[in-house]
Amino acid sequence: MAEQQHKLRGAALAVAAVVGATALGGSLGGCSGDRAGARSGGVDPVRAVRDASAVLARAGTSKASTSMEMAAGGTRVTIRGEGTYDFRQRMGTLKVMLPQDAAGAEEHRPITELLAPGALYMKNRGAGVPADKWVRIDTHTLVDGNLVTGGATDPAAAVELLRGADEVRYVGEADLAGVKVRHYRGVTDIARAAKLASPQVRGALLAAAKGFATDAVPFDAYLDEAGRLRKVRHRFSYPSQGRTVAVASTTLLYGFGAPVEVRLPDPRDIYAGRIEA
Repeated sequence: MAEQQHKLRGAALAVAAVVGATALGGSLGGCSGDRAGARSGGVDPVRAVRDASAVLARAGTSKASTSMEMAAGGTRVTIRGEGTYDFRQRMGTLKVMLPQDAAGAEEHRPITELLAPGALYMKNRGAGVPADKWVRIDTHTLVDGNLVTGGATDPAAAVELLRGADEVRYVGEADLAGVKVRHYRGVTDIARAAKLASPQVRGALLAAAKGFATDAVPFDAYLDEAGRLRKVRHRFSYPSQGRTVAVASTTLLYGFGAPVEVRLPDPRDIYAGRIEA
């Protein structure tokens, strides 16, 4: 069992492809700001950001776009995803597209990812996995809690990370695809967020708190007038092959109320064999 989990962890890291190959030295520094920060409309920046998860749970569902940027050999590559997410059930689906040459080929079929509490399911995983089979990853066993591994940060984890926000300041109003939003900048703490996270996400964040180079995660968050998170960008310092990799993960949320359908694979459709890196 332990051997199989080790193989799965290695396979999951290969999905992000460039994460394991990136050789960017040093970690990103924290973002400074007033602890209480400037106020906007009487809203405490720290409270507004920390409450984003609860507000989204009340909103229910949304469409989601993700991007994950890494630098490899002086070249910046981006992995993109599109899908829908249910913030009450903490479940969603994404189509993740690897960049050209990230996995040694010019073109790659989109990877279908199903996100569920404690688990990541991937189809079209690549070499060594039959086309009709899924790979299941226990996110509690991943050193990054699936904040980086799948090539997209689980939207629930991206939002719940903000529960650990402490240094937050109000930057100002902005326009995001025609929506007026309030821009907040600050630093969150993975370990603190894990303690305050919902039960469905807590295990993954606890794993990330142990695995990341630092618990401090700088972020930029954009909230609409209803307090709903519309965009969040986290900057992680991720250890890989003895180096620290800088990863910027962005999640965009829109189309609130969109239907979300997640059908988890039947156990017989989950691949249990050897997975090539």
